[in-house]
Amino acid sequence: MELLHIIGGPGIVGIVVAASAAWVFTTWLKVRHGYPLEGSWGQALKPVVNSEHVERIRLLTAENAQMAAELAAIKERLVTLERIATDSGSRLAHEIDKLKH
Repeated sequence: MELLHIIGGPGIVGIVVAASAAWVFTTWLKVRHGYPLEGSWGQALKPVVNSEHVERIRLLTAENAQMAAELAAIKERLVTLERIATDSGSRLAHEIDKLKH
């Protein structure tokens, strides 16, 4: 309450008007020079989507699917190797003999 008495009512209104005018000015500068507008948390208000972005997303999605398939194949191999490492030697020899016949 003491700050209100020091600055006074018209002083607070002046500060609010100056802050609002500064915000409008900086937003105008961003728009004028082509910078993307951001919300209060830094997210883009109007995201730019062009063919380059769409193509990049398509390529990354394809790469992601390829890596997921490769990871699944590696997991299968790992399961097989773990089974070989943990099984007894006689059982492994029996399975190899069974494959030969």
